[in-house]
Amino acid sequence: MRFNFIKTTKQVTNYQGAKAYTLTPEMELYSAVVTASLQDQFYEKTTDKLERLRTLIAKNDPGFVARLAVYTREKMYLRSVPLVLAVELARIHKGDNLVSRMTSRIVQRADEITELLAYYALANDRKKVKQLNNLSKQLQKGLAVSFNKFDEYQFAKYNRKAAVTLKDALFIVHPKAKDEAQQTLFNKIVQDDLKTPYTWETELSAAGQVAYDSERKKAKAFRKVWEELIDSGQLGYMATLRNLRNMLDYDVSTEHLQKVCATLSDREAVLKSKQLPFRYLSAYRELKDINHGMIIGIKRALEKALQVSVQHLKGFDAKTRVVIACDVSGSMQQPISPKSKVLLYDIGLLLGMLLQHKCEYVTAGMFGDTWKRVSMSPDNILGNVDEFYRREGEVGYATNGYLVLEDLIKRKTVVDKIMLFTDGQLWDSNTNNAVVANTMSAKWMEYKNIAPHAKLYLFDLAGHKAVPLDVRQNDVFLVAGWSDKVFEIMDAIEKGSDAITEIAGLAL
Repeated sequence: MRFNFIKTTKQVTNYQGAKAYTLTPEMELYSAVVTASLQDQFYEKTTDKLERLRTLIAKNDPGFVARLAVYTREKMYLRSVPLVLAVELARIHKGDNLVSRMTSRIVQRADEITELLAYYALANDRKKVKQLNNLSKQLQKGLAVSFNKFDEYQFAKYNRKAAVTLKDALFIVHPKAKDEAQQTLFNKIVQDDLKTPYTWETELSAAGQVAYDSERKKAKAFRKVWEELIDSGQLGYMATLRNLRNMLDYDVSTEHLQKVCATLSDREAVLKSKQLPFRYLSAYRELKDINHGMIIGIKRALEKALQVSVQHLKGFDAKTRVVIACDVSGSMQQPISPKSKVLLYDIGLLLGMLLQHKCEYVTAGMFGDTWKRVSMSPDNILGNVDEFYRREGEVGYATNGYLVLEDLIKRKTVVDKIMLFTDGQLWDSNTNNAVVANTMSAKWMEYKNIAPHAKLYLFDLAGHKAVPLDVRQNDVFLVAGWSDKVFEIMDAIEKGSDAITEIAGLAL
């Protein structure tokens, strides 16, 4: 029995005007960071999000901020927001090497050196020639270490004519070459003499600069380039995923498409690529309206790849009784990035379908104005997401999450875990919250009388300021992010830990 109960967090209202609960500074920063696409969200503009991140960074322990940046880069595979954390922390934290150690960990691609410096100039309102003057010494030291990570191919691949170039970065960071070969490489950067890399971008660019007599000859030339890239074995996994439609548009041969399918579904290639689950959904969506004899084979390869990528999901066993509830409200119809066709709604559906694939006892459904159970095959994750998507209008577009619990109460159904994939802006559209019994908190208290060992997981996909229940007691937990790695946090919770403890325990 627990006697020293945690004090309830402050009750506020969410963006819908419903009762909600504030988060601790650590939890709020965590949920904001791992769901940050740094684009305008339904309830919050990008500039507001950045300002909120700055405020939250100042409220948190610097060590936690640094470890959160590493967690976000290494576990969630996000690139931009860890750079933001590094720059913002460098502005307020001085006196030790925390920032430099963090920086060297989060910079994992050559272009992240220049991206970090570009954000540094932006964040400090630096312009024109002197935009990188007085660079933070700790950022400089961390970037100097990062320069030693990359070879000529990696530098050349990302040597772009942008606001901050690799040459600019080299001059401002002054990295120390570890040997003579690396000094030669640094000299090549200074002299703009890096060897042009063999990539799909450079090969297609070269083909595009040729004058063709007809569109047919141009198409034939591009098909030849794609087939050579496939044969070379140097077309990266991510590039393959992103260019499936291009290959089909240029009528790449069946033999080459079969090679592509083999690569996509290769277990070692899948695990090495570390793709976020929604990347497979995005590739699947690009094929939606294409008529081609290989479409079924490619979709099967994508499905197999996704299943391989999540084969080690943690946080439950096959016998766990699970309810998966997906928020399909209007605010979830928001792209995760400006160019993406994947919505927050899709992320929730996809993570939910991943769980359905792994569990034997599953009740899955969607909620809006109403809550509707939907039965689907556990072995067709991507197809299930599309099927949910086609049916989302069947429940309306409100945010009546309490109906999920109400349904379980009426049926007197006992389950182990209830998982809501949502942006957290839940309310009761039926009575406008006038009936206190229809709040998530009240319904959860009522359900705990039926199932005292049940746990409620809020999978936060948007990172707003408040949540519909107090996530610090009564078996209610907050997990945030768009990656299958969120289930590692769920596993930690099952073992008595939580997201904040796991992040705080990362070695730097």
